[in-house]
Amino acid sequence: MKKAKLFGLGTVAMAALLALGACGGGSSSTDSSGGSGKEDSKHSVAIVTDIGGVDDRSFNQSAWEGLQAWGKDHDIKKGNGGYNYIQSNDASEYEQNISQAVTNGFKTIFGIGYLLADPISAAADQNADTNFVIIDSVIEGKDNVASATFKDQEAAYLAGVAAAETTKTDKVGFIGGEEGAVIDRFQAGFEKGVADTAKKLDKDISVDVQYAASFGDPAKGKALAANMYNSGADIIYHASGGTGQGVFSEAKARNEKADEADKVWVIGVDSDQQKEGKYTSKDGKESNFCLTSSLKGVGAAVQDISTRALEDKFPGGEHLTYGLKDGGVSLTDGYLSDKAKDAVKEAKDSIIDGSVKVPETPEK
Repeated sequence: MKKAKLFGLGTVAMAALLALGACGGGSSSTDSSGGSGKEDSKHSVAIVTDIGGVDDRSFNQSAWEGLQAWGKDHDIKKGNGGYNYIQSNDASEYEQNISQAVTNGFKTIFGIGYLLADPISAAADQNADTNFVIIDSVIEGKDNVASATFKDQEAAYLAGVAAAETTKTDKVGFIGGEEGAVIDRFQAGFEKGVADTAKKLDKDISVDVQYAASFGDPAKGKALAANMYNSGADIIYHASGGTGQGVFSEAKARNEKADEADKVWVIGVDSDQQKEGKYTSKDGKESNFCLTSSLKGVGAAVQDISTRALEDKFPGGEHLTYGLKDGGVSLTDGYLSDKAKDAVKEAKDSIIDGSVKVPETPEK
């Protein structure tokens, strides 16, 4: 296993991918319009999604947008022999979807999410001539597998700073999808950002932490959000993929029944979820309740690694790490006050220069 790398992308390229807007969804299987996938092509790339699909307005969607951008940049068409996605609707489909991508002749295959690590690893053993990539996990000792992870805790810390600077009730919430190392980073960073900022403000701000046990259960997300808001939280940060759609749904329903000044907030994740926060308040004001979003350059990583594979420079056996310093994660300005923006900037600078260390695991 080669040493993990802090991989820096061009600032413009990374920023462009982080800022990509929402796009429409697709089917649960690849488009076969490109033929058998065995024909000559510059390169062919497929992503196999986690549960939630390419229209989850979050993690999977960011990956798909990055792949679409890669195809456009290199004049490569959607379909077999070009680029495509295979959507997983259940964890039981991971293995068969990866096998489908292999059968369709894709030369580089991404598993989008740490839950696909085992099936990606198994497929790599069986298909030595195919490139595989795991996003948000690390697979060691395989020359045909590249691993890409993100310093999620750094962006989550900034989200915690923003929440602490904004809350009126001194109570905020965190909703995770499934428990594990990845979401641990989000929770740990958020809690630390809230705690450090509360100390500076001489406040006692509590964080209510709940898990949905799923990345694809909007109903559970809505129920958890309702309980948090009912308990006094006025800001919720979610790291729950498609489950987070329910968090936005609950906030919108509440805010439409309240005056604009009394809104509750949601902090988005992975991509800019500001569009999900649009609503009209009880007093007739057009407003938005997406306070900010922590961005994760999943799409940029997909585009970068796909380009390297196209150029016969696939980083097999390497662990690429994308963080705040190289633009791999960030936080949007959203609807933050000037004071909150200043606090976020100060925190960002402190993380980059090393004076603030952000934990990867929550305190027990």
